[in-house]
Amino acid sequence: MIATIQPSGIQGVIQAPTSKSSMQRACAAALLTKGVTIIKNPGNSNDDRAALGVIRGLGAYVEQLADGSLKITSNGVNPDAGEVNCGESGLGIRMFTPLVALSNKPITINGEGSLLTRPMDFFDTVLPQLGVEIESNKGKLPLKVKGPLKPAAIEVDGSLSSQFLTGLLFAYAASGASDVALAVKDLKSKPYIDLTLQVMKHFGWDVENRNYSAFYFGEAVVDQAHQQPINYTVEGDWSGAAFLLVAGAIAGKITVKGLDVFSTQADKAILQALMSSEADLSVQPEQIEIGPGKLKAFHFNATECPDLFPPLVALAAYCEGKTVIEGATRLTHKESNRALTLQQEFGKMGIQIDLQDDLMIIHGGTGLKGAATHSHHDHRIAMACAVAGLKATGATTIEEAQAINKSYPDFYQHIQQLGAAVQLKESLQQI
Repeated sequence: MIATIQPSGIQGVIQAPTSKSSMQRACAAALLTKGVTIIKNPGNSNDDRAALGVIRGLGAYVEQLADGSLKITSNGVNPDAGEVNCGESGLGIRMFTPLVALSNKPITINGEGSLLTRPMDFFDTVLPQLGVEIESNKGKLPLKVKGPLKPAAIEVDGSLSSQFLTGLLFAYAASGASDVALAVKDLKSKPYIDLTLQVMKHFGWDVENRNYSAFYFGEAVVDQAHQQPINYTVEGDWSGAAFLLVAGAIAGKITVKGLDVFSTQADKAILQALMSSEADLSVQPEQIEIGPGKLKAFHFNATECPDLFPPLVALAAYCEGKTVIEGATRLTHKESNRALTLQQEFGKMGIQIDLQDDLMIIHGGTGLKGAATHSHHDHRIAMACAVAGLKATGATTIEEAQAINKSYPDFYQHIQQLGAAVQLKESLQQI
């Protein structure tokens, strides 16, 4: 698909998308919980669908209720298939692999697209320490796993991604870990672990967080079916909403509803950047109002929230001066190498981006020109280019624009509702 964005002013009220971080964790918890779980406000992104596919393959029964909620009935991990597929979800593959390893049946774990190139050798090192047999493709997918996983006091490296730890925390709890601590060194993206622990507590697993260097499991949770359904409401997504908020800061006053300002989601930090840039921002309990101000360059540390780089670059492009964002080394193993991809695509629009070790420096305020850009099959790059195109001179096109389906399939529709001039057409390769 090719998306064409014409220079546009926007205004109006929009509901934030649902959080795939919250949704996928809820799917994992529902699988591990014996009984019925009702997931309200479920997401419909590709990653969400992949998570539902995985839990079905691991024995859960999923049905949609009349109000749009999902009813998930599970008796724990009981695979009825020899293979599960996590699509292109980085969280999915890293979170569900330890859960697959709870079974004593041999299962192949696969993925698609860029996920096939992402490093998974973490599991080659860690899972054998927990009694799990594993065979990988030289540290990449597919993985062949056979459990059952047995919790043990080990130390893991948290520097590549917190998502590996999320999977282990769920697996330890579900396998009855008792009086054991999981030690972690150099943990990144701590707010995502806060979200994991929050979901776990909602489902009855209480884990002691020892300053993010160890996680202690006290008494094991009794493995019995819940008599009453567990209800879980998926949060609004700060990651996707960051693009809406930046669009408002660039192109016109809008109101975004459905975001919890007390959320543990890491990307809530977008508010700090918007305040630093002196956008016209009003944060209220039920909604956030955002509009253009005299945008100025800012300094921001995105080490704990690397997914904010694409919307931050779009914002910085319109800020007068040099914006400095820390944490660029976290961008290598995303759907694309986002540091290089952002430098390349925004360079086409006339914005200079320098990369210096862990720093990204954006030379903003020079004016953007419409250009032919490419998503690199990366959902956040597609959205960043679209938002940047709202106030560029001339049309901006985005090839492989359907990449947004990974996390925010309604993105183009939502910015159209706010007044953006967006045209979508199928590319010749897809016809």
